[in-house]
Amino acid sequence: MNTTLLADTSLPWWSWSLDGWIVVVAILCASACAIPGSFLVLRRLSLMGDAISHAVLPGIAAAFLLTQSRASVPMFLGAAAVGVLTALLTEWLRTRGRVEESASIGIVFTTLFALGLVMIVRGADRVDLDPGCVLYGAIELTPLDTVEVSGIAIPRAAIVLASVLAANLLCVMLLWKELALSAFDPDGAKSQGLRPGLMHALLMTMTAVTAVAAFESVGSILVVALLVVPAAAAKLLTHRLGAMVAVAMALGAAAAVIGHVAAIRVPALFGMGSVNSAAAIAVVSGVILAVVVAALWLGRQRGNVAQRVLSEPPRGPSPEVRRESSEAAGAAAR
Repeated sequence: MNTTLLADTSLPWWSWSLDGWIVVVAILCASACAIPGSFLVLRRLSLMGDAISHAVLPGIAAAFLLTQSRASVPMFLGAAAVGVLTALLTEWLRTRGRVEESASIGIVFTTLFALGLVMIVRGADRVDLDPGCVLYGAIELTPLDTVEVSGIAIPRAAIVLASVLAANLLCVMLLWKELALSAFDPDGAKSQGLRPGLMHALLMTMTAVTAVAAFESVGSILVVALLVVPAAAAKLLTHRLGAMVAVAMALGAAAAVIGHVAAIRVPALFGMGSVNSAAAIAVVSGVILAVVVAALWLGRQRGNVAQRVLSEPPRGPSPEVRRESSEAAGAAAR
């Protein structure tokens, strides 16, 4: 493992060669998740990210059993294949088995997740898979696993996530009309000769690959926050799909930066050590969503008050004022 890092120009509590790369990886991860996450939120399939992120475990275990290696590529391919299988099984149960959509998601991901645990404990117990890393990821360790690119040591996770982000952007740019129309009106898309089923499969594949790529950085559970929360907040802020995707990416990137800084600085204020950055990023994402909801609620309240004030009919002078005015006019006439 190449541990050559960039030159360190550290602040008292910040190391650019470590914290800088952690933030870069987190931004890439949040941005890559925001793209499929926006379409999942629009199609009310937010739990699909949860299902896929849980169901990748049997793919990881199977890849280890087949290759007897912990190399990244076989495990990535195995996890991605099971992620796509999760989406296909869920869709098959919904359409062929006539099982309600949320129930089909729960059935598939719990079954595959349990199968993955059994395979890891019984068949692949020699693999070094820490349950804590599965849940929360190991984003703090990503700067230590680097590859040389033009003489610069770049974390492997950054290269993988940058590739996934570029692939997601390319797919969305090339198939924007098809994805958008399939998300808003599948029947209308079918009437125009498009194939919403194929677009759904593409979206599920994009989600699976993104979730697997983010698995190393943020774990199998917290990836759901990056897939759903920024997109949900962006949906509240805009009704345009293009703007929604852009805002979701921006909110995810902001949560990544603020979350890592908060993981370092906030516990220090209470005399404690730093906490897990991935968990802090998820918490900050929730805080951002709460702020957006509160701001919109306050805006509606102020708007309602202003509307009531503006809509009230004009009132004339009070009876006392009118009586005094009449008496004054009578006196002037005399």
